[in-house]
Amino acid sequence: ILSSKMENGFGSLEESIEALLNVEKQMRQIGDVAGTRKAVIEILELCFQAGAWKILNEQIVLISKRRGQLKQAVQAMVQKAMQYIDQTPDLDTKIDLIKSLNSVSAGKIYVEIERARLIKKLAKIKEEQGLIAEAAELMQEIAVETFGAMAKTEKIAFILEQVRLCLDRQDYVRAQILSRKISPRVFEADTSKDKKKPKEGESIIEEPPADIPSLLELKRIYYQLMIRYYAHNNDYLEICRCYKSIYDIPSVKEDPDQWIPVLRKICWYMVLSPHDPMQSSLLNLTLEDKNLAEIPHF
Repeated sequence: ILSSKMENGFGSLEESIEALLNVEKQMRQIGDVAGTRKAVIEILELCFQAGAWKILNEQIVLISKRRGQLKQAVQAMVQKAMQYIDQTPDLDTKIDLIKSLNSVSAGKIYVEIERARLIKKLAKIKEEQGLIAEAAELMQEIAVETFGAMAKTEKIAFILEQVRLCLDRQDYVRAQILSRKISPRVFEADTSKDKKKPKEGESIIEEPPADIPSLLELKRIYYQLMIRYYAHNNDYLEICRCYKSIYDIPSVKEDPDQWIPVLRKICWYMVLSPHDPMQSSLLNLTLEDKNLAEIPHF
């Protein structure tokens, strides 16, 4: 009824929002989750369609602070408003919306994944503005390794982004601490096992966003970042081991354009490494590789 009134030019945006807020209050007081959620979403849609971004931000904060607000309504509101981020008319509006959603999500476990995604978006904007230190500090606020419902690939991608920003600002100590949150064994896991249905009492794992790389792509990113870390203190043996791990990725192994440059680097860093049992065993392993015949000089 309200939307048809709006279309016919009856009633202002403020009047429509006021009416919907009354509906939301009634639904919330009787504990009607679906009704509360629907009223909240309609308020957001009215603001979005009217292009009233300032009012949208105000309503997001207001709705979240209403007495006894239902978790499901806040979660639905945050998820809905996040869809508007990429449709904002300019950068300032985008930043304001992200900040509003971030303040609403802070400290609420039921929207912790949404908050992590918001911080990641904000950090990307800061980085594009050349504010690397600010971007790194923003990302460090979030400890995704504790998020039970976040997909494994999304967690790894988030931590790798934290590591990359630390390396970009030459904070090698923190880069190392963060990188230790990822066990290299995680890349050898059988991804088909992730598809099993959760047992009763287990949290349901959310699907990662479409732009999150696959586990094997994340493996390559991880070792490329570790190469940057080890290059800082000329740890040639560790650099060699990182290249060996990249070399063993099936997509690299199958493509000469990819494995030839990697195998060359393995040889270079092997020669540069001080002699010890690890270097010796890696040397013998590499000498047995039939692919060496393709690069005879090495």
